[in-house]
Amino acid sequence: MTEISGRRVGGLSKYEDFEGLRERAVALRRAGFSLRQIRDELKVHNNDLLNRLVHGEPPPEWTKRPNAKDDLRERARELRLQGWTYDQIQVELGCSKSSISLWVRDLPKPERRRTREEASAIARRGWEATLRRREEERQKTRSAAALDVGTLTARELFLLGVGLYWAEGAKSKPYRPQERVDFMNSDPDMIKVYLAWLRLLGVEPGRLRFHVHVHETADVRAVEEFWAELTGAPAEAFGKTSIKKHSPKTNRKNVGTAYRGCLCVRVQQGAELYRRIEGAWYGIVGAVTAPDLRNRT
Repeated sequence: MTEISGRRVGGLSKYEDFEGLRERAVALRRAGFSLRQIRDELKVHNNDLLNRLVHGEPPPEWTKRPNAKDDLRERARELRLQGWTYDQIQVELGCSKSSISLWVRDLPKPERRRTREEASAIARRGWEATLRRREEERQKTRSAAALDVGTLTARELFLLGVGLYWAEGAKSKPYRPQERVDFMNSDPDMIKVYLAWLRLLGVEPGRLRFHVHVHETADVRAVEEFWAELTGAPAEAFGKTSIKKHSPKTNRKNVGTAYRGCLCVRVQQGAELYRRIEGAWYGIVGAVTAPDLRNRT
């Protein structure tokens, strides 16, 4: 009978010689092997036993996952040992107090030496530093994602526009069977992409009609001028602006100079175009649900 992994089993086993396996495992570990490499080398597929074989042996440096916050952690610990509070460290490093707490919780707490007002002021500055850091991270991510897009091919713009229209455009309903190409949105960038898509489809500018929808509390004239400049359309292409009455019971958030209402873009004589859009959309649906999708390049 032989003891293996804390239990005894009868007969022979490839794990019988624990000490011999451990000696080989330790040698491999010290040679810079990872656990997976040791597992494959020794043919040991029992995770509990594998961990026992290398117990006490630190993993090689190359297997350690890099942590972008390691430098911040070390600096936070240095400052804490100098008597800095969480708020002060937050202002200095721009990281959250929850992270600081995890990094320095084993260190002695410094003696409080300031008034409540002073502490509150430091806390505000710390939160402002955190917000700035978060915004920098957002902008960095957005910029990288924008660069990843690069240029669009005609096909890519076509498919993008079909999805955009089917999400935001008017659609024929069983209870309202009308084939009309109307697109309304408040986002100027969405309107720009949509107009570029219409140009790709060969829609002449003379077939476009525009209608502004805006709350009465806005600067209606300024809103109309904004959409006219963005579209580059002549005044005769714009219909009468729809003014929405503002209810005093409604707590509207879309106010101020940045509020420009919505713009509706209508393609005249658009029934045939609508059918093309509808067909293209269901072509996309069919393509992504096809059983051979994984085999496509």
